[in-house]
Amino acid sequence: MEVKVRSIDIAREHGLSTQAIRNYEEAGLIPRAQRSPSGYRDYTAAHAAGVAAYMALIPACGYPFSRRIMLAVTRGALDEALELVDQGHALLARDRDTLRTVETALKHLGADIPPEVRGTRVRYSIGELAGHLRISPATLRAWERAGVLNPQRDAHTGHRQYHAQDVRDAELAHLLRRGGQPLSTIRTVLVELRDAGSIQALKGMLAEWRSQLRLRGLAQMNGAARLFAYINAIGA
Repeated sequence: MEVKVRSIDIAREHGLSTQAIRNYEEAGLIPRAQRSPSGYRDYTAAHAAGVAAYMALIPACGYPFSRRIMLAVTRGALDEALELVDQGHALLARDRDTLRTVETALKHLGADIPPEVRGTRVRYSIGELAGHLRISPATLRAWERAGVLNPQRDAHTGHRQYHAQDVRDAELAHLLRRGGQPLSTIRTVLVELRDAGSIQALKGMLAEWRSQLRLRGLAQMNGAARLFAYINAIGA
């Protein structure tokens, strides 16, 4: 006979209300509870394990992803749940790879830029910058369309003018593209760099990002352990 667990005890352990536990049951995140002769729900250790798994997965994967995992496990679709867990790990690995690529790029940023380019008055034409980076002008135009670069235009000729910040951004974009990063990721990084105001400030932001990824990794380990306990508890 399964040991009964009060809903209030499950709720208190996670700072939830008893209504939240009932909501999880109604949503299919945990199994349906048996009813006592008087009509009350009889929760068990399996329900407690399910709530614990869900609460542990949230900081690791976020609410939508955690919900999908719990729904799959509870209805017995174990392979589907494991595939979702794998996707969560893959996303974290991709974020780590992006961070590593950006950190590496920042270490080399500006190393190949001639000293005169760093002056605020220096301007590059699209052909000159393309030659400096050893890419085609068409590539620079594609980066501009993607929002990676935003060069000014000469008031008289309408030609693109790349100033020191544009050269810095183009250097970083070039390094990230060589590292296999998509333009959408590069655009996000450059927006953060511009908002930070300096490379040094962005390095501080990246350090914080690394700390967050570390916490996500630990949360995924905890979530996986709790999920494993839940799977065993319901015999999935």
